[in-house]
Amino acid sequence: MDITVTPEWSHLQATPRPPHLRALFATDPGRAQRYLTQAADLRVDWSKHLVDDRVVAALLAVAAAAGVEERRDAMFAGSRINTTEERAVLHTALRAPASARVEVDGHDVVPDVHAVLDRMAAFARRVRDGEWLGATGRPIEHVVNIGIGGSDLGPAMAALAL
Repeated sequence: MDITVTPEWSHLQATPRPPHLRALFATDPGRAQRYLTQAADLRVDWSKHLVDDRVVAALLAVAAAAGVEERRDAMFAGSRINTTEERAVLHTALRAPASARVEVDGHDVVPDVHAVLDRMAAFARRVRDGEWLGATGRPIEHVVNIGIGGSDLGPAMAALAL
């Protein structure tokens, strides 16, 4: 779906932008709190962005037209939304507590995910404690991160963990 050809997108494009942040705060003393969202340790403060209630409503309409809620629900349900690989995206299982349940094809994957997380933690602990020996038979002291393209976030995280 090309969201840019929807009526909702056209409406967003036509929605007048607020003139200046100072004016928004001057006319709305509760703006800092109204445009603050918090969940657990995540805090999103978008009060300092050039949006008002009209812009937010238009953005939410674009999200609805794009099916964001349905796609989110499909992700949490373990549906196969990764169309390139024809499989579920399991970000939710990776971040779920051990007591959670995330099903894919009728199988709860959370125990499998936590088993791998536990193995990774044990491996990292053994490397840091000098118990895991390298090819020389000595403890590993240096970790080299060599990328082959793509995101460096995963390899950088692994190198940092070790």
